[in-house]
Amino acid sequence: MVNPRIKQSKPFGLWPSPITPDLLSKRIRLEDVRWDSDGRSLVWAEGRSGVGVLLSQTDQEARLELSGACSVRGGVGYGGGEFDVSNGVVVFAERGGQLFRRKLFHESPTPITPAFGACAAPALSPDGRWLAYVFSDGDTDLIGLTQSNGRDWPLQLVHGADFYMQLAWHPSGSQLAWVEWDHPNMPWDGTRLMLGQLSGSPPRLIEHKKVAGDNETPASQPQFSPDGRWLSYIAAHGDWDRLVVLDLESGAERTLIAGEGFLLAPPAWVQGVRSYGWSHDSRLLYHVRNYAGRYTLWKTSLESGDSQPVDIAPYTWLGQLAVSPVREELAFIASAPGIPERIVRWDGQDLHTVARSQNEMIPPEMYSLPQEITWNAPDGSPVHGLYYPPQHTHYTSEGLPPAIVYVHGGPTSATNVQFSPEAAYFTSRGYAWLAVNYRGSTGYGHGYEKALYERWGEVDVEDAAGGAKALAQQGLANPGQIVIYGGSAGGYTVLNALIRYPGLFKAGVCLYGVSNLFTLDLDTHKFESHYNEQLVGALPEAAGRYRAWSPVFHADRIRDPLAIFQGSEDRVVPPSQSEEIVALLRQQGTPHIYRLYSGEGHGFRKSETVAAFLKDVEQFLQQQVLFAG
Repeated sequence: MVNPRIKQSKPFGLWPSPITPDLLSKRIRLEDVRWDSDGRSLVWAEGRSGVGVLLSQTDQEARLELSGACSVRGGVGYGGGEFDVSNGVVVFAERGGQLFRRKLFHESPTPITPAFGACAAPALSPDGRWLAYVFSDGDTDLIGLTQSNGRDWPLQLVHGADFYMQLAWHPSGSQLAWVEWDHPNMPWDGTRLMLGQLSGSPPRLIEHKKVAGDNETPASQPQFSPDGRWLSYIAAHGDWDRLVVLDLESGAERTLIAGEGFLLAPPAWVQGVRSYGWSHDSRLLYHVRNYAGRYTLWKTSLESGDSQPVDIAPYTWLGQLAVSPVREELAFIASAPGIPERIVRWDGQDLHTVARSQNEMIPPEMYSLPQEITWNAPDGSPVHGLYYPPQHTHYTSEGLPPAIVYVHGGPTSATNVQFSPEAAYFTSRGYAWLAVNYRGSTGYGHGYEKALYERWGEVDVEDAAGGAKALAQQGLANPGQIVIYGGSAGGYTVLNALIRYPGLFKAGVCLYGVSNLFTLDLDTHKFESHYNEQLVGALPEAAGRYRAWSPVFHADRIRDPLAIFQGSEDRVVPPSQSEEIVALLRQQGTPHIYRLYSGEGHGFRKSETVAAFLKDVEQFLQQQVLFAG
C-alpha cells in the first residue's frame, strides 16, 4: 500500500490532477456585491457559463435568484456596473441593452428603458423615484435619466463628453457627481470629476462644475458621505494615489490618505469599480490598498486621519468593497492563491462566506503559492513577476520543470496575488508558471505603468523574454521547455516575442491576440479606439512603429509552434486579427492549431468552451513541448 505522505515520481507536465477542465469550466464569475439600504439584504451578480445571474440573501435566509430569464451584464465598454439596489428595489442591466427592475421579493423583472443601445451603472436616487445611468449607442455616450418605474421616456441628463462612469447621488437628491473623459485618454490617463446641481421634476441639470482631475490627472470614484457634508474621491498624485474629501459647505479640500508605496484605485477597465466606502455614520472611510498586487483593507478616521488595518486573512486580494448603510459591516469579493473567489461579509469581527465561485473540493495544499521575483530590463530597470512552482500533494519530479511565461492582457492591468485558475491547472500538472508584470502593469506606481506608453510592442516583449531568461538563470525552469502564453494584449506580446526571440520559447499560446495595429484602430470598440495613440503613437507620425510592432507584417519569422484561440463574436479584437496570422502560418508550414469558438467574445465564458480550450492547450503542450525533440 502506498504511503500518501511519500510523493511518487512522475515526469513534469504529466502529473494526474484533480483540477480538471470540467471543474474549471463550471466556475462562477463573481462580478459585484451591494447592500440594500436597510442593511439586511446583500445582492450580488454572478456569471454562469456566459449567463449573468442576480441573487440576493436577506439576513440568514436562503438566497434568492432575482434575474429570471434575463442575463445580467453591463453593456458599455467591457461591462461592469451591472446593478443598483435601494429600498427593496433592484435595477439591473440586461445583456440585450435594456435596464430592468424588480422588488427583492415576489415580483418578476420588467424593462424600464427602450431596447436601444446599451446601458450600465444604474444609480437609484435616494427617494427611489429616479434612475440615472450610463448609456451608449456605440458612438455617443451620455448620462440618461428616467423614472425608476419606467413610465416615461428617458431623458438626456448629461452629454458632450466621450465617456461617463461612476455616478453618485447626494443624499438629498439635489446633486449628482460623475466621472467623464475624452479621447484619446483612457480613464487612468486623465478624467474630470464633475458635480452637478439638479432641480425640478424630473430633475434637470441647472449648473455643474469640475471638482478634480484634468487631461493628465485621473480622478475617480466620487462618493458622498451619508450625512451629505462631504464629497470624496481618489486622484493620482505623483507615483501613487490620494483619497481626498471635499467639504461641500466651505469648499475646502483635504487629503485624508496619501498613498506612499501603495495604490488606492485599480484602473477602471469596467464600470462600477469600488475600492473604498463611507461608514454609515460618516466617521470612517474603509479602503483597499494595493502593494504590488497584494491587497489589504484599512479604515481611516475622518476626524483624526488615523488609519488602522482590518484583518482579512487568509485573503490577499479583494474588490468591489461595499459598506453597510446601517452598521459597521462590509461585503466584498475576495480570494487568495489557494482560495477561489468568494463573496465575503465582515461583521466587524469575523469573516463569513456568502457565496463561492466553485465547489471547493480541492484541498488548499494542491495550489501553488506565488513567489515574487524580479529581473532587470535591458535599460537596467527592475521588472516584476510572480513565480508559481509546480505543486501536487502526491507527485514530484527530478530536474527542472517546464514553464509557462504568462503575459496578462490590458495592457494596463496586472496579475495580482489572488486565485488563478489557469496557474492552478498547469502547476498541478507539473509546470512552473511565471506571471510577468511587465513595465506598463499597475501596482508598482504610475511611473512604472506609463513606461509602456509609445513603446507597446517593445518593452512588454523585452520583459517577457527577460522573464524566460530569468527562469533559466535562477534555476527555476528547464530552458528548453519554456512556453509563452497570453490573451488580448498578452497575445500580441506572444506573437511579437516569437518573432523577435526565435528559439527562446519552445511554443506559444495566443488567445485573441492583436496582430495588426492599423486595422485594430479601425475595427475595435469605442472604448479603446484611440488607445494606440497612447501605447504606440498617433498616426500618421507613428506609422513606422505601427508597422514594426504589428506581428502580421513579420509573421514569416515565426518558426516555433503556436496555438491560437479566438471568439467568433469578439468586438475588441475581431477574428480577422487571428485569421491573418493563421493564414501566414499555414502558408509557411509553421506547426500550429487554430480554434474559433462560436458565440464567444473577448474572453471565453461558456462552460463547454472553457473545457475544450483547456484540453486543447494541454494536448498541444504535450505534443510540442513535453514530447518534442
